[in-house]
Amino acid sequence: MSVIRSGRSRSVLVIALVICSLSGCVTLSGTYVVSATDAEGRELSSNLRMTADGSRIYTARNALCAAHPGAVVHIRDLQTGEELRSEGPYTCNPAK
Repeated sequence: MSVIRSGRSRSVLVIALVICSLSGCVTLSGTYVVSATDAEGRELSSNLRMTADGSRIYTARNALCAAHPGAVVHIRDLQTGEELRSEGPYTCNPAK
């Protein structure tokens, strides 16, 4: 293990750590239900129940957004039913 000696290297390391901590470098764990509603709150894809483990919620969310531009995506804990506040509700970009 090498020791960081220069002030510049230390500064870069500190800045990188701060950015990482502010950007939410938190690993999600658990299983979540990912669903989408339209702007009026009506369920989209009601015949589909999508679940995702951990950080795979982003893949599920992006898939719903691709299928339903402008939709509102809800991510809920499978066990508790509580919405994952840090990630939702998420509004998809409308179609171009």
